[in-house]
Amino acid sequence: MTWQAGKGWARWRLDAVSDTPNCLKLETVIFLFIAGALGGALNSVAGGGSFIAFPALLFTGVPPIPANATNTIALWTAAAASGGAYRSKLDIPRRVMVPLLGASLLGGLAGAFLLLRTPAHTFMRVLPWLTLGATLLFAFGKQLAGGRKSIIEHEATSAAMVGATLFQLVVAVYGGYFGGGMGIVMLAMLATLGMTDIHAMNALKSVMGFVINGVATVTFVLKRAVYWRHGIVMILGGIVGGYLGAHYAQKVPQARIRAFVVLVGAGMTVYFFWKAY
Repeated sequence: MTWQAGKGWARWRLDAVSDTPNCLKLETVIFLFIAGALGGALNSVAGGGSFIAFPALLFTGVPPIPANATNTIALWTAAAASGGAYRSKLDIPRRVMVPLLGASLLGGLAGAFLLLRTPAHTFMRVLPWLTLGATLLFAFGKQLAGGRKSIIEHEATSAAMVGATLFQLVVAVYGGYFGGGMGIVMLAMLATLGMTDIHAMNALKSVMGFVINGVATVTFVLKRAVYWRHGIVMILGGIVGGYLGAHYAQKVPQARIRAFVVLVGAGMTVYFFWKAY
């Protein structure tokens, strides 16, 4: 794999063998571990952990598409750690959980294949619009829900479940395509469906995110799109950050968590617009 500095973002092409160094420097290891920990913690609270982990990988010389694949596998393990910390909040009926997880599985696989077939420059131009839409959807989710009861926290009709499953399928395609902001998108989706308990929303988000990133991870590994030297360091950091972030987030008032989600989404939207355009 070789890469060249393009206008604003790296351009890359696949050769036979990676030309990255065999060993990472100590400062790079520390930098990636901290980025993974911060990304895992951010994902456990609000989503958007890739907004830290993905740029960190770019900064250390990983090209855009492999950086996204490496970022996905690192934060997949962080989602598992977060789910463990939120397990007491996960009380979702099976008839609701199974369709949502099925949609997560199929959508994550489709999104991963879409990413591997997307030119890097196209990917970077689409990204800020995705994060903008996710942030607005989360910020105004309560208004879109119209004060109705959650179809997840209460008895769900068949029509409501079909709608929720299709919505999650779209979210999962987005998540498999680019993990950045996926948590915010899922929180936005759950808000529009009427969920109000941010900690319960984060618990369900962690499980669905684990499935989406899991199937995407398998795809990226089979396609050899992962930079393992960088990824292993981020995995370790993500596990630490994911568990601790989820544990301590449950002690913070929900209004503050919601405000934090919106601030993260807005900041990263501005950042990626600046970089892409």
